[in-house]
Amino acid sequence: MWWFQQGLSFLPSALVIWTAAAFMFSYITAVVLHHVDPALPYISDTGTVAPEKCLFGAMLNVSAVLCIATIYVRYKQVHALSPEENRIIRLNKAGLAIGWLSCLGLSMVANFQKTAIFVVHVCGSVLTFGMGSLYMFIQTVLSYQMQPKIHSKQVFWVRLLMSVWCGVMLTCSSLLYSGNFGTDIVQKLHWNPEDKGYVLHMITTAAEWSMSFSFFGFFLTYIRDFQKISMRVEAHLDGVTLYDTASCPVINEQTRLLSRDL
Repeated sequence: MWWFQQGLSFLPSALVIWTAAAFMFSYITAVVLHHVDPALPYISDTGTVAPEKCLFGAMLNVSAVLCIATIYVRYKQVHALSPEENRIIRLNKAGLAIGWLSCLGLSMVANFQKTAIFVVHVCGSVLTFGMGSLYMFIQTVLSYQMQPKIHSKQVFWVRLLMSVWCGVMLTCSSLLYSGNFGTDIVQKLHWNPEDKGYVLHMITTAAEWSMSFSFFGFFLTYIRDFQKISMRVEAHLDGVTLYDTASCPVINEQTRLLSRDL
């Protein structure tokens, strides 16, 4: 059995691979069509103009669904491992809500380009990166509280490194909204070294890409954890046919939600 066939480990793997592919495909398309400059464009700039914006939006919507599933499985796993730890239970629920808000932001970024509805795009970015960074921090705290009994110390330190790096890059990337770039920043897709704010632009774009890859690294740490979990779906029937008006006992059907033999 291959490593990605064990448990639900294919979920974080698929999330990272698919999202990275979305970024790379839209970047390559935008550069080939000369819609952006090859040197560190903003991620959202690579999904602003057709046809790459269609690819960017469709693939990131799938990424949002994969992320929702991954965050939910992580929530159920932590809950099952620490069913009586009140502090962990509260943090776990908060992590689920915050993580799903980040997924909502990802979908907003994918579907509302900055040149179309800038306010919605910015709100989506804040949810994606802001709530995403907070989710990483909460999961790092949970890893700390669950080690060394459940989590290894190495996993905790890796997640802590990713969380700190993401926080630093988020701070650097936020300079975009406080820096002086001129009046056409919303519509601007091409930058020259002579442009006002060019250096700050390069710093913030590098920080944005680096922050995104810190998310990838964080979710990759879930692979080993997800190898040790599977989920089942249970169907409760209230009658032997769909025409019954009165409920009667029926044997419930239980199957694995996602087969490990995929």
